[in-house]
Amino acid sequence: MLFKIFITISIFITGFISSDDTSSNDIKLPVLGDRVSGAVSAAQEKAIGEMFLKQVYSQAPLISDPIIFDYTEHLIYRLSEYSQVEDRYFSILLIDDDSLNAFAAPGGVIGINGGLFLNSDNEGQFSSVLAHELAHLSQRHFARNVLKSQDTNLASTLVLVSSIAIALISNNPNAMAVGPAILQSQNLRYSRLFEKEADRVGFMNLVNAGYDPKSMGEMFENMNSMRRLSGDLPPEFLLTHPLSSSRISDAFNAAENISSENTKKDTLEFALMKSRLEVYYENIPSNAIRIFNARIQSNPSDANYYGLALSHSNNNNYSESIKLINQLVAKYPKNLVLNNTKVDILEAAGKYNDALNLVNKLLDISPRNYPLSISKSKILLRIGKKFEAEEIIRDQLIRKNRDPELWLLLSEIQRAGQNIVGYHQSRAEYFLLLGQNEKALNQLEFALQLTQNNFQVSERIMTKIVDIKKVLNASRGL
Repeated sequence: MLFKIFITISIFITGFISSDDTSSNDIKLPVLGDRVSGAVSAAQEKAIGEMFLKQVYSQAPLISDPIIFDYTEHLIYRLSEYSQVEDRYFSILLIDDDSLNAFAAPGGVIGINGGLFLNSDNEGQFSSVLAHELAHLSQRHFARNVLKSQDTNLASTLVLVSSIAIALISNNPNAMAVGPAILQSQNLRYSRLFEKEADRVGFMNLVNAGYDPKSMGEMFENMNSMRRLSGDLPPEFLLTHPLSSSRISDAFNAAENISSENTKKDTLEFALMKSRLEVYYENIPSNAIRIFNARIQSNPSDANYYGLALSHSNNNNYSESIKLINQLVAKYPKNLVLNNTKVDILEAAGKYNDALNLVNKLLDISPRNYPLSISKSKILLRIGKKFEAEEIIRDQLIRKNRDPELWLLLSEIQRAGQNIVGYHQSRAEYFLLLGQNEKALNQLEFALQLTQNNFQVSERIMTKIVDIKKVLNASRGL
């Protein structure tokens, strides 16, 4: 199975988690000097990360939900402010899998399974995992692994990434065997040291970010319960992040002497995201209504009512869905997640004018907001205002130029608006981000045939074609 191969890869990106480290309880950050940069520079890490990212975009299923993505992105950037990450430019991946997992790869790539939301009781627990992954990046564990290995040649590291690519493309985990000695002679004790360091640095940053210090230990306990219940088939996360009793006790011991007053475990937004994903992963839409109705009987929380509103919308019960979301918006009139959800429900119900009026009011309050902008572009497309819809997505691409989902959406809007040249160009950008250069080249050649009378556009397309051909020729050894 493809995703299991992908999870296996994360072993080598983040290392093994264990507690066989005997360092002191004082949190000390290592000095990351020229020796680490000499093994793999920050620029080289970024190039490796981009190569890895293309394979993920091309092969792994992703969650296409702007509201969940926006929440996750803001949380990661906020947590990063309390971390030691120097280059705070992240590529965030929401993996469409309901099992618990998260990973960090070179170059600021952070991946999160939908299942991490489902298996966290609150935002503090969820954030503890993200803080751990940010610590892998700030401590440059990938580069230090290269430095510590017998072969510190960057070429070997690139062979490693190539073997990851082969494993992903071929669905063959044995393809990893062609990787370099950096993996085959992995120093396990050093890897355990890295994981212990990531725990300790992540814990410090989690507390500094204002979360309950017990959150990390509680998350470890959740994982341990999953391990006991899983029998011979433990969740993928526990295969790549094995737990020990000392690791759990270390987390609680660290929290003992830190006050929990004025700290937070949860937010309404996290609870809403969790309900949103629970509805998303329910295969039978009508079951979601039954599940959330039953929950409300014992726990009439805002998140459960939110889940019920989404469930009714998914079952085309729009009047009931609108009634429920209106109740929540009345309680939290400034909450953008609830208001954005109302916009989407109105759009799904065919109430386009109401949806457009509301989203315009919200964008006046939060200009260029990502999920609101996506919602508005879809409404405009529905009512035939294709040029305005295209302009909104182009504006979003100024900040998110490397988001394949945005390029794909732009291409669909352009095709609907009969902008065929633009459609082929946007599709080419989409395929380039997926590392599918041949498909990108084909799209640009189609576009070029349609622009013979427009010199400026033809020139831009030709320049792009020449660049892609250079890359293809280099990969073929020409």
